[in-house]
Amino acid sequence: MLHVSWWKTTLIWFVVLLSVLLAAPNLLGERELSFLPTWWAHRKIELGLDLRGGSHLLLKMERGDVEKDRLESIVGDISIRLRTVNVAYSGLTGTGRKIQLRINDPAQIQTALTALQPLTSGPDKPSAVLSQGDNGALMLDITDTDIDSHVSSAIARAMKVIHARIAQLGVGEPLIRRQGSDRIVVQVPDLADAQRLKNLLGQPAKLSFRLIDQSMSVQDAMDKQPPAGSDVLFSEDDPPVGYLVQRQPLLSNIDFSDAVAVVDNQKGEGTVSVKLTQEATHRFAQSTANNLGRVIVVVLDDQVISAASLKTVIATGEIDVPGDFTAQGAQDLAVMVKSGPLPATLTTVEERTIQPGLGGETARYGLIACIAAAVFVAALMIGFYRLLGIIATISLVINMIMVAALMGLLGITLTLPGVAAIVLIIGIALDALVLIYERVREEEKKTHLLVDALRHGFNRAAATVADANLTVLIVAAILFYASTGAVRGFAATLMVGVVSTFFTSCFVTRSLVNMWISHRKPRTLLVGVRSGIFDNANIRFMGIRRYTFTVSAALSVITLIAFATVGMHLGIDFAGGSIIEVRAKQGVADVADIQTRLEAIVPGDVRVERLADRLGAVVRVHAQDGGENAEQSAVSLVQDELSKNYNFSRVEVVGPAVSGEITMTASLAVLAALAAILIYIWLRFEWQFAVGAIIATLHDVILTLGLFVLSGMEFNMTGIAAILTIVGYSLNDTVVVYDRMRENLKRYSQMPLPILIDASINQTLSRTILTSATTLLALLALYIFGGEVIRAFTFVLLFGVAVGTFSSIYIAAPVLILFKLRPDKFQTGGESNGPAAGNIQSGKPAV
Repeated sequence: MLHVSWWKTTLIWFVVLLSVLLAAPNLLGERELSFLPTWWAHRKIELGLDLRGGSHLLLKMERGDVEKDRLESIVGDISIRLRTVNVAYSGLTGTGRKIQLRINDPAQIQTALTALQPLTSGPDKPSAVLSQGDNGALMLDITDTDIDSHVSSAIARAMKVIHARIAQLGVGEPLIRRQGSDRIVVQVPDLADAQRLKNLLGQPAKLSFRLIDQSMSVQDAMDKQPPAGSDVLFSEDDPPVGYLVQRQPLLSNIDFSDAVAVVDNQKGEGTVSVKLTQEATHRFAQSTANNLGRVIVVVLDDQVISAASLKTVIATGEIDVPGDFTAQGAQDLAVMVKSGPLPATLTTVEERTIQPGLGGETARYGLIACIAAAVFVAALMIGFYRLLGIIATISLVINMIMVAALMGLLGITLTLPGVAAIVLIIGIALDALVLIYERVREEEKKTHLLVDALRHGFNRAAATVADANLTVLIVAAILFYASTGAVRGFAATLMVGVVSTFFTSCFVTRSLVNMWISHRKPRTLLVGVRSGIFDNANIRFMGIRRYTFTVSAALSVITLIAFATVGMHLGIDFAGGSIIEVRAKQGVADVADIQTRLEAIVPGDVRVERLADRLGAVVRVHAQDGGENAEQSAVSLVQDELSKNYNFSRVEVVGPAVSGEITMTASLAVLAALAAILIYIWLRFEWQFAVGAIIATLHDVILTLGLFVLSGMEFNMTGIAAILTIVGYSLNDTVVVYDRMRENLKRYSQMPLPILIDASINQTLSRTILTSATTLLALLALYIFGGEVIRAFTFVLLFGVAVGTFSSIYIAAPVLILFKLRPDKFQTGGESNGPAAGNIQSGKPAV
C-alpha cells in the first residue's frame, strides 16, 4: 500500500470537498442562489464583459480643470484675506498656476505677508510658494503637491458621482475603481448603449440659473473686455448666440434637492423639473422679485441651453428647466442633476464595448471549447494509461472544480482569454500527471516493487513538477502585474490553475492511486499502459545539433530582419485608434460601400474587413491627431454615418496616452519575465542551464514574432499574453528535460556530454510527446470551437507549443555543449561506471 498518513488524506479531501462547495453556486440559477447564504451565493464566478457584454471605460480627469478651479479658489481666498486686514492691493490676476498682485502701500507688505501665510506655510504642505518683487509686487506659484492633493480628492468625489449616475440606469452592478493618480476604470455589465454611458460620465453637469449683464452689449464685451464678474457664454444654436452673463449664479447644483424628467414617448420629447432646497426656494423667490423683466439664462457646463424673461415671482420651489430636450436627453439631464456635478471633466481615453448578445454567444463558444478540450485530453490519457488515465481524468475534473472555487473565492473575473487559460491549464495538468506516471513506470522497472515505485516516483517527480509549474507561475504573475482588463483575467486564471494543478497532481492523484491499490491490490501498474513505445528509443538528437542550430539561427535572423523592415501590424493597444464591429440590419455587410462612406468623413486611414459570416464587418480607424477627444470624435462619425444600416456589436478605442503606456508596460513585462526566469533557473541549476533556457526562450519569442510578421495578424495585448504563455510553456518543457540531465550528470560525470544529453532526452521522450499531444489537442479544441474572436490568439499558442517543444530539445540542450558544461560539477561520489552506464546510452531508464 502507498503510505499516506491519515491526517494528510483527511486534509486533502477536506480541501476537495470545500472546493466542491465553493464551486457549486456556478451550477445554480438565480432562483436557487436566492436560498443560499449571501457569502456562499457570492462565490459564483463573474463573467467578464467580453463573455457577458457591457462597457469598459477608462476615464482621465482633466488636470487643467482642477488647476483652473484651484486658481480661482486661491485668487478668491487672497482677496478675502487682504480685505479682512484692510490691505489695499491692485492687479490681482492669475494665469495657469501663477498669481500676481501688487500691494499699494509698501508699509502694508508685512501685514499682507502675514495674512497670506496660511497659504504659503503652516502645518500642512503649502498651497503656493510666494516670492516678492519690486514696488510691492507679490507672486504666488501653486505647488504640484497642492494640485496633486486636489486631483486625488476630485477623483474620490467623481467616483461617488459616477456610481450615483450609473445606479439610475438600472443595469448590472458596476465596477468602479481608481487607476493611477488621475484615472478611473468603469465597467458596466449588460449595457447595450455605451454612447449614452459616455455622455453621462463625460459631462460635469454644472447647471446654473444666471442673469444677463445689461451694462454693455455682447459685441462690446467680446471686442474689449467683459465687466468684472461677467463672462461671455454661447448657446447650442447653429450658429451659436452669445450672451453676456453674470458670473455669480442665482441657483447652482447645490441648490437642487431633486430632479425629475417628464417624458412624452409619443412625441419623443421631454422636460426636466428641478426641486429646490428650502433655503434656495426663499432666496430664489426674493431674487426673481427683485429682477422682474430681466432675462435669465440656464447654463449647463458653460453653455447656454435656454433664455427667458422673468415675468412673475417664482416661489414654488419647483422649476421647469426650459429647453428643447429629447426624451433621453431629459432623462439624462435629470440623472446628472440628481447625482450632482463632477468636480472636473472626465475624458474617455480607452473604451471596450461588446453587445450583451454577442458576449453570450462568445461564452457559449468558450464553454463548448473547454468541454471539447477536456474530452480530447481524457480520451488520449485513457487510451495510453487505461485505469491510470481514468484516475488522471478524475484528477483533472477536481482540478477544474478547484480552479472555479478559487476564482470565485478570490473574485477573479472569467474573461475570454481566461477561457484560453483554462484550456492551457488542462494541458499543464496533464503534463504533470504524465511526468509522474512516467517516473513511476521507470521506478517500477528498476525496483519491481509497486509500492516503492509509487513512493519514489511521486516524490521524485514532485520536485520537477514544482520547478516546471513555478516558471509558468512567474510568467503569469508578471503578466498580471503588467496588464489590464481581459488579459489580466487570463493571467489571474493561469496563476490559480498552476496552484491547483500542483495540488491535484501531487496530492489528490496520489490519494486516488492509494485508494485503488488498497481496494484492488494490484501487483503491477504496467498492465494495459501503452506509453512505453519510446522506452527503447536511441535517437541521436545531438548528432544533428549543428544543422538544427544553424537553421534555427538563420530563421531567427530572417525574422529579425523582417521585423525591422516589414514590421508588424500593430493593433490599437500599441498604435492607438479604434475598432468598430458592425452587423448589417438587413442582408450582408457591403464592405466597399462602408469603405467609401467612411473615407469621405473620417480623417486618416480607414480599413474595412468582412467577417467570416458575411453579415458583419470590422472597421479599423487609424490613430487620430488631436488626442483622446479626437479618437472619440472619429468613433462618433462612424456611428452617425452607419447607424441607419448597421448595428454596432463591438467598439474598442485606445487613445495615444494609453497606447504608449501599454507599449512600455508590455516591453518591460517580457524583459522582466525573462530576467526572473534567468535568475530562478540559475539558482536551481547552473548558469549554463539558465543561459540555455533564455536562448531557447528568445528563439521561441523571435519565431512567434515572425509568425505575426509573416501572417499579418494584428499584434495587440493578447499577443503579449500569447508570447508570455509560450515562454512559460516552453520553460516548463525545458526544465523537465534539464532536470533529467542534472540527475544523470550526478551519476555519470565521466560520460561524454552529447551522449548523456541524448539519453536524457530519450528518457523523457514519452512525457514530451504525450504532453505536447495533450496540450495541442486542448488548444486545437479551442481553435475549432472557441469562436472567431479568440481564434488568432489560439493559433499563436498552437504555433508556440510546437516551437517550444522543438527548442527544448534542439536549442536548450545544445547550448550546454556550446558553453562547455562540466559534468564533474554534479559528481556526488556515487558515480556508476558499470552496466548502467551502458544502458543510459541506449536511452533506457538509468534512474
